[in-house]
Amino acid sequence: MFLHCQRWAPALLLVLAGCASAPPSTPARLGLKLAPSALGASVSVQQHLRVERGGRIDELDAALEVEPSHLDLVGLAFGQRVLSLHYDGKEMTSWRHLMLPAQVRADDVLEDMQLTLWPRAAIAQALPAGWHIEDEGLRRTLSLNGEVVTVIAYSSMPRWSGTVVLDNLRYHYRLTIQNAPDGA
Repeated sequence: MFLHCQRWAPALLLVLAGCASAPPSTPARLGLKLAPSALGASVSVQQHLRVERGGRIDELDAALEVEPSHLDLVGLAFGQRVLSLHYDGKEMTSWRHLMLPAQVRADDVLEDMQLTLWPRAAIAQALPAGWHIEDEGLRRTLSLNGEVVTVIAYSSMPRWSGTVVLDNLRYHYRLTIQNAPDGA
């Protein structure tokens, strides 16, 4: 069992999108913490996450539920819970498996989730100075002072259906989220 834990713990670090510390010259993350109600919908999906970074591919399964009053996420590796996150719009609580590296931060997971799923208008209102978000068809672009930082491509709408591909140019990873069809 320990060998399996050693094997998936680094994978989970990569999967949770931008959870590793940024180089000293890289500006800090946005710090988005939008209210679950700002999504404007109730969502319950099962997802398969795939991260490509530095020539490596890692995968993780997740269950996500968003209601106006809360957001819950559970991450699974080899059928075992390795991360959980609860956010009520004011306070966030999280749990991580002991083998999960300390660099995996629930704040970063929440931010990437919100950048991917929440409406552009809700995100735009919360962005710090210099940041800009643009939606064009099935593509979302986040930029800082005119430089593209993140590109998100959707296969369909709503955003939590089908496949979502997030290319983070700042932290050099690609996160592919395959949402299970309803009833799967």
